[in-house]
Amino acid sequence: MRRLFPVTDQTSAAGDHGDREWSLDELAEAYAYPGGDGVWLRANMVSSLDGAAQHDGRSQAISSDADMRIFGTLRGLADAVVVGAQTVRTEGYRPARAREAFAARRAAAGQGPAPAIAVVSASLDLDFSLPLFTEPLVPTLVLTGAVAAPERVAAAKRAGAEVVVAGDGRGVDPERAVRELAARGLVRLLTEGGPRLLGQFAAAAVLDELCLTVSPAMTAGDAQRIAWGPALADPSRFALASVLEDAGFLFTRYRRAAGPPA
Repeated sequence: MRRLFPVTDQTSAAGDHGDREWSLDELAEAYAYPGGDGVWLRANMVSSLDGAAQHDGRSQAISSDADMRIFGTLRGLADAVVVGAQTVRTEGYRPARAREAFAARRAAAGQGPAPAIAVVSASLDLDFSLPLFTEPLVPTLVLTGAVAAPERVAAAKRAGAEVVVAGDGRGVDPERAVRELAARGLVRLLTEGGPRLLGQFAAAAVLDELCLTVSPAMTAGDAQRIAWGPALADPSRFALASVLEDAGFLFTRYRRAAGPPA
Protein backbone atom coordinates (compact mmCIF):
# COMPACT_ATOMS: atom_id res chain seq x y z
CA MET A 1 0.00 0.00 0.00
CA ARG A 2 1.63 3.23 -1.11
CA ARG A 3 -0.65 5.82 0.38
CA LEU A 4 -4.02 6.42 1.97
CA PHE A 5 -5.55 9.87 1.76
CA PRO A 6 -8.38 10.69 4.17
CA VAL A 7 -11.18 12.88 2.82
CA THR A 8 -13.47 14.14 5.59
CA ASP A 9 -14.92 17.42 6.77
CA GLN A 10 -11.84 17.90 8.92
CA THR A 11 -9.04 17.03 6.47
CA SER A 12 -8.05 17.77 2.92
CA ALA A 13 -7.52 15.09 0.31
CA ALA A 14 -3.82 14.99 1.13
CA GLY A 15 -4.45 15.09 4.86
CA ASP A 16 -1.38 15.15 7.10
CA HIS A 17 0.14 11.98 5.65
CA GLY A 18 1.50 13.06 2.27
CA ASP A 19 2.54 10.02 0.23
CA ARG A 20 3.63 7.79 3.09
CA GLU A 21 1.87 4.59 4.05
CA TRP A 22 -0.45 4.70 7.01
CA SER A 23 0.64 2.48 9.88
CA LEU A 24 -1.70 -0.17 11.24
CA ASP A 25 -2.03 1.88 14.41
CA GLU A 26 -3.15 4.92 12.40
CA LEU A 27 -5.64 2.78 10.49
CA ALA A 28 -6.94 1.42 13.78
CA GLU A 29 -7.53 4.97 14.99
CA ALA A 30 -9.26 5.91 11.72
CA TYR A 31 -11.59 2.88 11.93
CA ALA A 32 -12.12 2.84 15.70
CA TYR A 33 -15.58 1.78 16.86
CA PRO A 34 -17.72 4.51 18.42
CA GLY A 35 -17.50 4.88 22.16
CA GLY A 36 -20.28 3.80 24.48
CA ASP A 37 -21.69 0.51 25.70
CA GLY A 38 -24.07 -0.28 22.84
CA VAL A 39 -23.63 -2.87 20.12
CA TRP A 40 -22.30 -1.66 16.74
CA LEU A 41 -22.54 -3.69 13.53
CA ARG A 42 -20.35 -2.69 10.61
CA ALA A 43 -20.00 -4.41 7.26
CA ASN A 44 -16.89 -4.63 5.11
CA MET A 45 -17.44 -5.34 1.43
CA VAL A 46 -15.75 -4.77 -1.92
CA SER A 47 -17.42 -3.91 -5.22
CA SER A 48 -16.26 -3.37 -8.78
CA LEU A 49 -17.16 -0.15 -10.59
CA ASP A 50 -20.10 -1.93 -12.20
CA GLY A 51 -21.43 -3.27 -8.92
CA ALA A 52 -20.05 -6.83 -8.77
CA ALA A 53 -19.25 -8.18 -5.31
CA GLN A 54 -17.19 -11.08 -6.72
CA HIS A 55 -15.51 -12.28 -9.88
CA ASP A 56 -15.70 -16.00 -10.62
CA GLY A 57 -17.44 -16.41 -7.29
CA ARG A 58 -14.73 -14.85 -5.11
CA SER A 59 -13.87 -11.33 -3.98
CA GLN A 60 -10.09 -11.68 -4.24
CA ALA A 61 -9.96 -10.74 -7.93
CA ILE A 62 -11.35 -7.26 -7.27
CA SER A 63 -9.41 -6.67 -4.04
CA SER A 64 -5.90 -5.25 -3.47
CA ASP A 65 -3.09 -5.23 -0.93
CA ALA A 66 -4.47 -2.02 0.58
CA ASP A 67 -7.94 -3.55 0.76
CA MET A 68 -6.54 -6.56 2.60
CA ARG A 69 -4.64 -4.27 4.97
CA ILE A 70 -7.88 -2.55 5.92
CA PHE A 71 -9.63 -5.93 6.05
CA GLY A 72 -7.06 -7.03 8.65
CA THR A 73 -7.45 -3.80 10.60
CA LEU A 74 -11.22 -4.16 10.81
CA ARG A 75 -10.82 -7.72 12.04
CA GLY A 76 -8.22 -6.56 14.54
CA LEU A 77 -10.78 -4.19 16.10
CA ALA A 78 -13.79 -6.53 16.18
CA ASP A 79 -15.14 -8.74 18.95
CA ALA A 80 -16.73 -11.05 16.40
CA VAL A 81 -16.81 -11.49 12.62
CA VAL A 82 -20.29 -12.49 11.43
CA VAL A 83 -20.37 -14.36 8.13
CA GLY A 84 -22.84 -16.39 6.10
CA ALA A 85 -22.36 -20.11 5.56
CA GLN A 86 -22.05 -19.78 1.77
CA THR A 87 -19.24 -17.26 2.17
CA VAL A 88 -17.49 -19.64 4.58
CA ARG A 89 -17.68 -22.39 1.97
CA THR A 90 -16.73 -20.23 -1.02
CA GLU A 91 -13.95 -18.18 0.51
CA GLY A 92 -12.42 -21.04 2.53
CA TYR A 93 -12.70 -19.32 5.91
CA ARG A 94 -10.15 -20.08 8.57
CA PRO A 95 -10.04 -18.99 12.23
CA ALA A 96 -9.08 -15.39 12.94
CA ARG A 97 -5.49 -15.15 14.15
CA ALA A 98 -3.95 -13.07 16.89
CA ARG A 99 -1.86 -10.21 15.55
CA GLU A 100 0.84 -8.53 17.58
CA ALA A 101 0.03 -5.16 16.03
CA PHE A 102 -3.38 -5.15 17.73
CA ALA A 103 -2.52 -7.04 20.94
CA ALA A 104 -2.14 -4.01 23.22
CA ARG A 105 -5.21 -2.28 21.80
CA ARG A 106 -7.34 -5.39 22.23
CA ALA A 107 -6.09 -5.98 25.78
CA ALA A 108 -6.88 -2.38 26.74
CA ALA A 109 -10.40 -2.80 25.34
CA GLY A 110 -10.93 -6.02 27.30
CA GLN A 111 -11.00 -8.12 24.15
CA GLY A 112 -9.61 -11.58 23.60
CA PRO A 113 -6.53 -12.17 21.44
CA ALA A 114 -8.59 -12.52 18.24
CA PRO A 115 -12.19 -12.04 17.16
CA ALA A 116 -14.57 -14.97 17.22
CA ILE A 117 -16.00 -16.09 13.89
CA ALA A 118 -19.80 -16.33 14.01
CA VAL A 119 -21.23 -18.36 11.14
CA VAL A 120 -24.89 -17.85 10.23
CA SER A 121 -26.47 -21.03 8.86
CA ALA A 122 -30.02 -22.35 8.76
CA SER A 123 -29.11 -25.79 7.39
CA LEU A 124 -25.80 -26.22 9.26
CA ASP A 125 -24.49 -27.69 6.00
CA LEU A 126 -20.90 -27.05 7.03
CA ASP A 127 -17.75 -29.12 7.16
CA PHE A 128 -17.13 -29.25 10.89
CA SER A 129 -13.77 -30.99 10.39
CA LEU A 130 -12.27 -27.77 9.04
CA PRO A 131 -9.81 -25.73 11.17
CA LEU A 132 -12.42 -22.97 11.48
CA PHE A 133 -14.25 -25.27 13.89
CA THR A 134 -11.53 -27.55 15.25
CA GLU A 135 -8.57 -25.18 15.66
CA PRO A 136 -9.79 -21.63 16.45
CA LEU A 137 -7.96 -19.46 18.94
CA VAL A 138 -11.38 -18.64 20.39
CA PRO A 139 -14.38 -20.94 19.84
CA THR A 140 -16.29 -20.45 16.62
CA LEU A 141 -19.99 -19.67 17.04
CA VAL A 142 -22.71 -21.07 14.81
CA LEU A 143 -25.94 -19.08 14.69
CA THR A 144 -28.99 -21.05 13.60
CA GLY A 145 -32.71 -21.45 14.17
CA ALA A 146 -34.55 -23.33 16.89
CA VAL A 147 -35.62 -26.13 14.56
CA ALA A 148 -32.20 -26.83 13.07
CA ALA A 149 -31.52 -30.53 12.47
CA PRO A 150 -30.46 -32.04 15.84
CA GLU A 151 -27.76 -34.21 14.23
CA ARG A 152 -26.14 -31.13 12.65
CA VAL A 153 -26.31 -29.25 15.94
CA ALA A 154 -24.62 -32.21 17.63
CA ALA A 155 -21.92 -32.31 14.94
CA ALA A 156 -21.18 -28.62 15.46
CA LYS A 157 -20.87 -29.09 19.21
CA ARG A 158 -18.62 -32.14 18.83
CA ALA A 159 -16.27 -30.04 16.73
CA GLY A 160 -16.04 -27.48 19.53
CA ALA A 161 -18.33 -24.81 18.10
CA GLU A 162 -20.79 -22.90 20.30
CA VAL A 163 -24.29 -23.19 18.83
CA VAL A 164 -26.39 -20.06 19.31
CA VAL A 165 -30.14 -20.19 18.67
CA ALA A 166 -31.06 -16.90 17.02
CA GLY A 167 -34.43 -17.64 15.47
CA ASP A 168 -37.69 -19.38 16.35
CA GLY A 169 -37.90 -21.28 13.07
CA ARG A 170 -35.35 -22.80 10.74
CA GLY A 171 -33.53 -19.58 9.90
CA VAL A 172 -31.82 -16.80 11.82
CA ASP A 173 -33.47 -13.51 12.72
CA PRO A 174 -30.89 -10.76 12.08
CA GLU A 175 -31.99 -8.56 14.99
CA ARG A 176 -31.97 -11.51 17.38
CA ALA A 177 -28.54 -12.58 16.11
CA VAL A 178 -27.13 -9.18 17.04
CA ARG A 179 -28.79 -9.37 20.48
CA GLU A 180 -27.49 -12.87 21.15
CA LEU A 181 -23.94 -11.85 20.30
CA ALA A 182 -24.19 -8.72 22.42
CA ALA A 183 -25.45 -10.84 25.34
CA ARG A 184 -22.14 -12.72 25.15
CA GLY A 185 -20.17 -9.48 25.37
CA LEU A 186 -19.56 -9.34 21.61
CA VAL A 187 -20.63 -5.77 20.85
CA ARG A 188 -18.06 -4.67 18.25
CA LEU A 189 -19.41 -6.66 15.34
CA LEU A 190 -18.08 -6.94 11.80
CA THR A 191 -19.86 -8.73 8.98
CA GLU A 192 -18.01 -9.70 5.80
CA GLY A 193 -21.12 -10.91 4.00
CA GLY A 194 -21.97 -12.52 1.85
CA PRO A 195 -24.53 -10.50 -0.07
CA ARG A 196 -27.52 -12.48 1.22
CA LEU A 197 -26.54 -11.94 4.87
CA LEU A 198 -25.82 -8.25 4.31
CA GLY A 199 -29.21 -7.89 2.63
CA GLN A 200 -30.85 -9.43 5.68
CA PHE A 201 -29.03 -7.10 8.08
CA ALA A 202 -29.99 -4.10 5.94
CA ALA A 203 -33.63 -5.18 5.75
CA ALA A 204 -33.75 -5.58 9.54
CA ALA A 205 -32.27 -2.08 10.00
CA VAL A 206 -29.51 -3.36 12.29
CA LEU A 207 -26.57 -2.32 10.10
CA ASP A 208 -24.86 0.71 11.63
CA GLU A 209 -21.93 1.19 9.26
CA LEU A 210 -20.79 0.10 5.80
CA CYS A 211 -17.10 0.04 4.89
CA LEU A 212 -17.17 -0.31 1.10
CA THR A 213 -14.11 -0.68 -1.08
CA VAL A 214 -14.75 0.52 -4.63
CA SER A 215 -12.37 -1.35 -6.92
CA PRO A 216 -11.24 0.42 -10.14
CA ALA A 217 -12.30 -2.57 -12.23
CA MET A 218 -15.26 -3.66 -14.31
CA THR A 219 -16.32 -7.29 -14.54
CA ALA A 220 -19.68 -7.36 -16.41
CA GLY A 221 -21.31 -10.78 -16.03
CA ASP A 222 -24.04 -11.61 -13.54
CA ALA A 223 -22.19 -11.48 -10.21
CA GLN A 224 -24.19 -10.53 -7.14
CA ARG A 225 -24.20 -7.03 -5.70
CA ILE A 226 -22.85 -6.52 -2.18
CA ALA A 227 -26.37 -6.93 -0.76
CA TRP A 228 -29.02 -9.29 -2.09
CA GLY A 229 -32.61 -10.05 -1.17
CA PRO A 230 -36.07 -8.51 -1.36
CA ALA A 231 -36.09 -4.77 -2.00
CA LEU A 232 -36.60 -2.55 1.03
CA ALA A 233 -39.86 -0.62 1.17
CA ASP A 234 -37.81 2.56 1.55
CA PRO A 235 -34.07 2.91 0.89
CA SER A 236 -31.91 3.01 4.02
CA ARG A 237 -30.00 6.27 4.19
CA PHE A 238 -26.34 6.41 5.17
CA ALA A 239 -24.02 9.39 5.65
CA LEU A 240 -20.45 9.48 4.39
CA ALA A 241 -17.99 9.32 7.30
CA SER A 242 -14.66 9.09 5.45
CA VAL A 243 -12.93 8.21 2.19
CA LEU A 244 -9.43 6.81 1.76
CA GLU A 245 -7.70 6.32 -1.61
CA ASP A 246 -4.89 4.10 -2.82
CA ALA A 247 -3.93 3.31 -6.43
CA GLY A 248 -7.42 4.12 -7.65
CA PHE A 249 -9.19 2.08 -4.97
CA LEU A 250 -11.60 4.06 -2.81
CA PHE A 251 -12.14 2.93 0.77
CA THR A 252 -15.40 4.52 1.84
CA ARG A 253 -17.08 4.43 5.21
CA TYR A 254 -20.77 5.23 5.64
CA ARG A 255 -22.78 5.39 8.84
CA ARG A 256 -26.53 5.02 9.14
CA ALA A 257 -28.13 8.44 8.93
CA ALA A 258 -29.89 9.65 12.06
CA GLY A 259 -33.00 10.76 10.21
CA PRO A 260 -34.60 11.14 6.77
CA PRO A 261 -32.74 13.08 4.08
CA ALA A 262 -33.30 16.82 3.91
